Amino acid sequence: MMMHRRMVLAAAAGTLAGGALPRKPHAETLAPLAEGLEKLSPPADVPDGVFMAKDGSTHRLAEFKGRGMVVNMWATWCAPCVAEMPSLDTLSKALAPLDIAVLPLSSDRGGADTVQAWYQAHDITALPVLLDPKGALARAFNVRGLPTTAIIDTKGQVVARLEGAADWGAPEAQALIRKLTAG
Repeated sequence: MMMHRRMVLAAAAGTLAGGALPRKPHAETLAPLAEGLEKLSPPADVPDGVFMAKDGSTHRLAEFKGRGMVVNMWATWCAPCVAEMPSLDTLSKALAPLDIAVLPLSSDRGGADTVQAWYQAHDITALPVLLDPKGALARAFNVRGLPTTAIIDTKGQVVARLEGAADWGAPEAQALIRKLTAG
């Protein structure tokens, strides 16, 4: 009973936060990536699961095998997620020429329009609108809270993960992601 009440209160708080006016996040509040990054030894297989693109098409992470990936589970109502998204946008711009995909999987139930509007309000230009509205991939990755990020190498193995927000745009973070995804 107590757990159910906490889940309802958490969902209500998320709904209220999602309706708040957009505000600019402060990158200086983000922790350096290395502080919470857990390197997996041995690496784990990438879980199977479907996510959706803005146009409604469905995709699987296996489609990206051979490329490095940064898979971020987030939501527009999640304050730490809001704070880190501009740095993920910076990371995506820096890594795109290296064929490393940054895949932000939103758990927002409002769909692509909610995420697209949020991106526009926060000047996010380099990230695709991707959805995991039923949380299938979040469950497959054993996500305990948002944001959670998985780093996947070119061999298709999860080599590291981070629970919580980080400064993905820092040069040190970009170098670490290049190294981890190299396979």
